[in-house]
Amino acid sequence: MLCRVLWLLCIVSWSWPLNGAERNIAERLQREMWIKESRLVRSAIGVTRPETPIPCWIDTAELAEKPDRYHVWLIGGLDGTDQSVDHTIAVLRWFHTSEEATSLRATMAMSAVLIANPDGWANQLGGKNLSGGDLLRGYPPPVDGYQSQEVPEAQYLWRWLGTQAPDVIFDVRHHSDPKRAGIQDGSDADDDLTSQLARQSVAGMGKLVAVRWNIDKPGIQSDNLLPQHLKKLASTGKSIDVHSEARQERLRRIRRSPIEVAEQLAQRYGHSLKTVQYIPAVAVIGRIRLSELTNDPSPQQDAERIVEPYLSGKQKAISDNPSGSDFAGHLVFGELALRIKDEPTKAKLISLAKAAADFGFDADGQPRKAMPSHVEMSDAVFMSCPILAQVGRLTSDVKYHDMAVRHLAFMRKLCARPDGLYRNSPLNDAAWGRGNGFPALGLALTLTDLPAEHPGRAEVLRAFQQHLAALRTHQDPTGMWHQVIDVEGSYRELTATCMITFAMLRGMKHGWLDRATYEPSIRQSWPAILARIAADGSLIDVCEGTGKQTSLRAYLDRKAILGPDDRGGAMALLVATEMAEFMSAR
Repeated sequence: MLCRVLWLLCIVSWSWPLNGAERNIAERLQREMWIKESRLVRSAIGVTRPETPIPCWIDTAELAEKPDRYHVWLIGGLDGTDQSVDHTIAVLRWFHTSEEATSLRATMAMSAVLIANPDGWANQLGGKNLSGGDLLRGYPPPVDGYQSQEVPEAQYLWRWLGTQAPDVIFDVRHHSDPKRAGIQDGSDADDDLTSQLARQSVAGMGKLVAVRWNIDKPGIQSDNLLPQHLKKLASTGKSIDVHSEARQERLRRIRRSPIEVAEQLAQRYGHSLKTVQYIPAVAVIGRIRLSELTNDPSPQQDAERIVEPYLSGKQKAISDNPSGSDFAGHLVFGELALRIKDEPTKAKLISLAKAAADFGFDADGQPRKAMPSHVEMSDAVFMSCPILAQVGRLTSDVKYHDMAVRHLAFMRKLCARPDGLYRNSPLNDAAWGRGNGFPALGLALTLTDLPAEHPGRAEVLRAFQQHLAALRTHQDPTGMWHQVIDVEGSYRELTATCMITFAMLRGMKHGWLDRATYEPSIRQSWPAILARIAADGSLIDVCEGTGKQTSLRAYLDRKAILGPDDRGGAMALLVATEMAEFMSAR
């Protein structure tokens, strides 16, 4: 089948005239009106240093993750030429609209990065970009997330291809030598994109099959130029062997059950609590929840061992000047208190949790304007509201519930935007991904422990519902949420997606969110989360620790971690246990 596809693609690529004068990206793509009637959806894989989106069109059939479907990605415009861009679009149009390709559409998905070097194309720089980088050489690109000052386009492209894990990639280039036209395996340059994709494990997924498709002039109508390994792929039919190494790994990942992935994450995360802060505490909470879901007492017993130094007083749980992370870390004591049957131990656990919540009150016991250490960041909705609500539940003292509502109102005045999203701080209006994940997760936990009869509950619920409604509209076609929620070229970020997904699951479970509205979002986000979690707990695209930033560019430049990460692992474990509970309840 693949041989036939390539033969037809070589012919059809000359069916639409080139338009060399066109250099406006938006106008060039907008005139392709046929996309509205196709399976393609518009998106972007990243942004350049001047913040130009790198446009892509994604075949929605790819998102179904069917194991018997063959996945193809075209890379256009990396060389900055009209020929490459126009041929890429022409092939997409043929595949998605022609009768000739009808049978292929039933078994294949074809997507494309349309202009992989948008600034180079728009400014007629060839393979160069506006940052002084050469996008035709130097692969694999630097591994520092998407922070390169010269070749961020290459970084976005490399990790995108690894994460999406197609079966074959065609790098469409213009070549002036007729003898070099057609499909060729690899490249003359050792550090070319196609050469390195076949040699490296890309984004931790595995190797990819990539070929160069040189465009010169009409007449390439033979499949004799097909490399032998592509002929072999075509002859294997629908066997799993037809898939690239990376695609096979992606399929393995998304087939896992929530319990299975939670158990894998729990092997790496949640085994220590050297300081009572939110990252290690959330991971320990994840293991406690896993213990309950699997009826295996050992993870909870291990959690009890981990917190014992704080129960015995050997270690001090909270300082005299705690951070918001310290407050949220104390949730672990409340989680255990809800499950421990020994009353003296339960009392000690409640006392530890209460010590954090009591920072909401002055020496006279009067409520403060807000919990201290909020540093005017939206993170503080999670850092303080849940511990206050939890302690209120554990002690039956309404003052903690009152303070949770009070703190939320204070933070919303600082950080809530008119469109329903949260700015990370008043320093900049950017809707940082985790800066929205924190309020979503924080209010889901707060509502869980806030009594139905509390007079402030209606306002908390309204804030939660408005926020989740706004977030739902910004979900990426792949199922993820972005590093900056409303900037589609910013990278798809794992922790924000985990936290928002958790909030939606908890909201549907308790009837706070309409199931018919939000379950489709979960059906998209959960496979996307699974694809970014390896069996050994390595992760894809976790934003590094981030304080208040003063510009959109600063948020775009936060490192996207590839590999093990305690923060990402904790949030992934938490949402995996919530997903397991949600599915079990169904």
